[in-house]
Amino acid sequence: MRKSMRKMPLFLLASVFIPAGVAAQTITQWEGVYTDAQAERGSGQYAQHCAVCHGSALEGNGEAPPLTGEFIPDWAGTTLADLYDKVSVTMPLNAPGTLRPEIAADILAFILKQNGFPAGAKELRASSEALKTINFTSKPGPSNPTK
Repeated sequence: MRKSMRKMPLFLLASVFIPAGVAAQTITQWEGVYTDAQAERGSGQYAQHCAVCHGSALEGNGEAPPLTGEFIPDWAGTTLADLYDKVSVTMPLNAPGTLRPEIAADILAFILKQNGFPAGAKELRASSEALKTINFTSKPGPSNPTK
């Protein structure tokens, strides 16, 4: 039997000994999911595409919601994929769906920075699929999306 174990492919052995869910481990936006450079790029893109409706300080204008303050609890329990999809599919209001994926990710990085979430070493990916593993939470710590 030991000889047959040696011939078993390593990935099969790993699948037996690695607990379910470890490969798709989730994190939160509190764990540094964007870079300062990305947020800086996003600042310029935000000014160009978003500020006219959401305000230069992300305060909203009565019609467009603020992207700070009450914004946090409104999105808590979702993933960054949900927020990324909102930005990339429905924004800007006058030309929905026209932002390139990288621009939408940069704007999202800027919004995270403006809300006091820490920067990290890796850029936020411009992919809804990749962002599904990042939960959006009101407070630091692990969380599962509830919406």
